Amino acid sequence: MKRIFNSVLCFSLVFALTSCASTEQHPSSTPSESTQIPNQTITAPADDTSPEIVPPEDFVLISGATFQMGSPESEAWRVEDETAHMVTVSDYYISKFEVTQAEYKAVMGENPSFFTGDDLPVESISWMEAIQYCNTRSTQEGLTPAYAVDGQNISWDRSTNGYRLPTEAEWEYACRAGTETPFNTETSISADEANYWGHYPYLIEDNYFSQGNLETKPGVYRQTTVAVGSFGPNAWGLYDMHGNVGEWVWDWYGAYETGKQTDPTGPASGTLRVYRGGGWNDFAKSLRSAYRATLPPDSASFNIGLRLVRNAGTGSGNVESSSAQSSGQTGGNVLIAYFSWGGNTRGIAEEIQRQTGTELFEIEMVTPYSSDYNTVLDQAQEAQNNQDRPELSTHVEDMDQYDIILLGYPNWWASIPMPVASFLEEYDFSGKTIIPFCSHGGGRFGQSLTAITKLAPDAVLGEGLAISYSGGSGLSGDVSAWLEENGISAK
Repeated sequence: MKRIFNSVLCFSLVFALTSCASTEQHPSSTPSESTQIPNQTITAPADDTSPEIVPPEDFVLISGATFQMGSPESEAWRVEDETAHMVTVSDYYISKFEVTQAEYKAVMGENPSFFTGDDLPVESISWMEAIQYCNTRSTQEGLTPAYAVDGQNISWDRSTNGYRLPTEAEWEYACRAGTETPFNTETSISADEANYWGHYPYLIEDNYFSQGNLETKPGVYRQTTVAVGSFGPNAWGLYDMHGNVGEWVWDWYGAYETGKQTDPTGPASGTLRVYRGGGWNDFAKSLRSAYRATLPPDSASFNIGLRLVRNAGTGSGNVESSSAQSSGQTGGNVLIAYFSWGGNTRGIAEEIQRQTGTELFEIEMVTPYSSDYNTVLDQAQEAQNNQDRPELSTHVEDMDQYDIILLGYPNWWASIPMPVASFLEEYDFSGKTIIPFCSHGGGRFGQSLTAITKLAPDAVLGEGLAISYSGGSGLSGDVSAWLEENGISAK
C-alpha cells in the first residue's frame, strides 16, 4: 500500500506564507435518533414499497429524488470533469459523521491515523482498507457484507443490508442538501464552518492582493483533523461534508455519462478511485460539492477517511468492479523530469541525480513566467483557473525508453504548475511509474497528486516526496530514504 504523507505539517505555494494554527474546537453534537430528510429537490421517484428496515443509529435517512449533479460552467474553479447532468438516487441511510478512530479500532483492532484521538476521523486508510472496514463491521454486527473481494476486483451486491461506501451521486446529493451553490453553505465557506486551510477561502486566488473583495475572509488553519461534529451540520443533519477529511466513495474515476441516470455507480473498471469533500489540508476550492479528487485504490493519505452508507430498501443486482491498473515498473531506465521557478525544485532534482546518476530533464516554457514574485503569483493562479497548457521549449526525444519518471515541481496554489500539465499531456505514460517530488512552503502535495493521476491515469503512482523549500541539511537523507522506499538504486 502506498502511504502518501510525512511529518511536515505547514502550508502554501512554493513560497513562504505565514500560518496561524489553532487547536480550539467547537463542542461536538451527536444526536442519536435517525432523521428523515424531506424531499427538497427537483423530482421525487416513485414511493418505495420495500419492507421497512430498522434505521441505524446516528444515520440519516435520505429520501431519494432527482437532482443536478456536477457544476455549472459559471462556477469559479470548476474542473472539466464536473459536467452537469441529471441524476436520480433512491432512498438510503448515510452516517451523520465521518468514521472515528474509536470506531475503526473497535472493528479492525488497529489505528493507522497520523493524528490520534478517539473522536478524530480515521485517516491514512486506502480505498481497499475502507472496503475491508465496511465488510468487517457488517459481519461483526450480524449484517450481510456488501462486497466480495477477489484481489483488486470488487463485486458489490446491492441487495445486502451491510455497510458500504456511498456512490459519487449519493455523496454529492447528501452533501448539497438541496443546494445548487458551490458549497452547502451557499457561495462560500469560512474556517468557522469547516476544517480546511482557512487562510485560503474560496476565490482567494483571484483576490490575493485585494482580500477586501472576498465574501469570506481568511481564517484559522488548524493543521490537524478535529473531532467529528465540531461544526454545524448541513440542512440535512450531516456533519463535515466539507473539510476535516476527504471521504472515499465507491466509484472508479471517469467521465460522467451526460444522459439522465438512476443510481449510477461509475465505470466498471479503472485505475483511480474517487474521494470527495476535501480535508483539513485543502484550499476551499477543493471542498466544493462538485469537486472530484482521485488516488489509486491502494494509496492512503492523512487527508482522507470515510463515511458509511446502508440501504434503506431492498435493492437488486451486482456491480462488478475490476482494476485496470498495471503493476508498473520497479526497475529499468529512470528519467528525472522537473519544472522549477525559484530554484528549489531544481536543487532537489540535482540531488536526486547526484545519488542515482540518472538523466536530468528540465521542463521549460517557450514563454517563461516572470521572475518577479508578485507577478508570478498572478500568472500561476490565472493559468490554473484557465487550465492553460503553455507551449514547452524542451522535449524528451524518446520517452519510450524510460520506465520510471521521477517528476518534480513546486506546489503552486495547491496543485501542479501548468507547464507540468503540458508535459504530462505530451507523452503516453501507460504502464510507466510516475514518482512525484515537490518543493513547497508548507502545503506538501496539496491536490497535485489528483492533478497528476487525472492527466496520466494509466501510469502507476509511486510514493511521493514533499520537501520544504530546498530541503536544507536534511535533503540528502530524505532523498536517499525516498529512493530506497521506491526501489530506485543509488549509483
